Amino acid sequence: MEHSAPAARTGDRRIEDVLRTEAPHVLGALVRRFGRFELAEDAVQEALIAASTTWREGTVPEEPRSWLIRVGYRKMVDLVRSEQASRRREEEVAYSDAVLVEPDRTGPLLRDRDDSLHLLLLCCHPALSEASQVALTLRAVGGLTTAEIAHAYGTTEATMGTRISRAKQTLRKAGARFEIRADEAVTQRSSAVMRVLYLIFNEGYTATAGGELTRADLTKEAIRLTRMLRRHFPDDPEAAGLLALMLLTEARRSARTDPGEDLVPLTEQDRARWDRNLTEEGRQLIERAWARDRVGPYQLQAAVAATHAQAETAAETDWPQIAALYLWLERLQPTAPVRLSRVVAVAHAFGPRRGVALLDEFDRVHRLTDDPLVAQRARAVRAHLLDQLGDTTRAREQFLAAAELTGNDIERRYLLRRAGEHHSEHS
Repeated sequence: MEHSAPAARTGDRRIEDVLRTEAPHVLGALVRRFGRFELAEDAVQEALIAASTTWREGTVPEEPRSWLIRVGYRKMVDLVRSEQASRRREEEVAYSDAVLVEPDRTGPLLRDRDDSLHLLLLCCHPALSEASQVALTLRAVGGLTTAEIAHAYGTTEATMGTRISRAKQTLRKAGARFEIRADEAVTQRSSAVMRVLYLIFNEGYTATAGGELTRADLTKEAIRLTRMLRRHFPDDPEAAGLLALMLLTEARRSARTDPGEDLVPLTEQDRARWDRNLTEEGRQLIERAWARDRVGPYQLQAAVAATHAQAETAAETDWPQIAALYLWLERLQPTAPVRLSRVVAVAHAFGPRRGVALLDEFDRVHRLTDDPLVAQRARAVRAHLLDQLGDTTRAREQFLAAAELTGNDIERRYLLRRAGEHHSEHS
């Protein structure tokens, strides 16, 4: 299902926006009622096509979601019937309500119910791989097309389409239902949802590949879905911590490149360009979450981002505090990205020599630089530290090695420029 395709043909931006916004809600309503994710996607697609044709000739209904749900129900019943399956119960339930059968008939139909959370939980079913969870979330809840998701992750549309199709088949084989009744299951699934949203945001903040440093559509979608998650779990400090982390990080996006689209490191950014509204909202969120004395990984990362935001200049950054936060985070989440971030913090707080020593230790014990999650960034970090220590020859080697490993054009250009500076010094 390509949520935005029908409207794109109408040329009407308002209709396109309405369809993109409402499609996940319609899909959620159909899946909740029928329990058939793969058929529901087809029914929603047909409803969107019907809407793009009907609305183009008239006006957008006052209640577009209700209109789409009614049409989707009718299409769903047709699909179930044509499948030659014994699903008469769904047909009887659907046709028992005249409001569902007549799209133009007025009346309340789930208008105030938001199915996005349940749809999000379904997309993060434990039977799916992490990559499939991300892809299905962006497709079903985010409303991105297969082509848009493929572009965001540097793969082909055919490959991404296959991944999404297999994910839906996996859900069907697993007997995944829309409702999740056990509190423990919801809690476990919400943790998976937060992980998926975190991955989506990170991909948007620094794109794996392509000519742009960031993908604003992904970061905005991750923030939107995290806001929704927090509304449904207001007492979960980690949901608040994740949202705070995203807001505090997103606040720096416009300052990460200069007018020539060259990368600007954090310590060199013009902090006047940071979004103060996002910064303030993020700081308030993490302060309230922190007061609950249930500290988790997302809150710790948000605390790091808040520490950066509190400093009016890079020189005023409390790096010892950040190093301590990363040490705490490493104990909770001993992963390669966390360890490398701790190396950076230690180097800023206590000098590049301490940073290199810690990086060497992590390489010896955990083979950090060989970890595919951080291999490129680890070489870039070592390059910067060697540069600060005056070892420009080895620094240049590491800058070049890091440049070879990145698929992001802006990052590569920055690393090659740094390597070239040292080449000119020795030529």
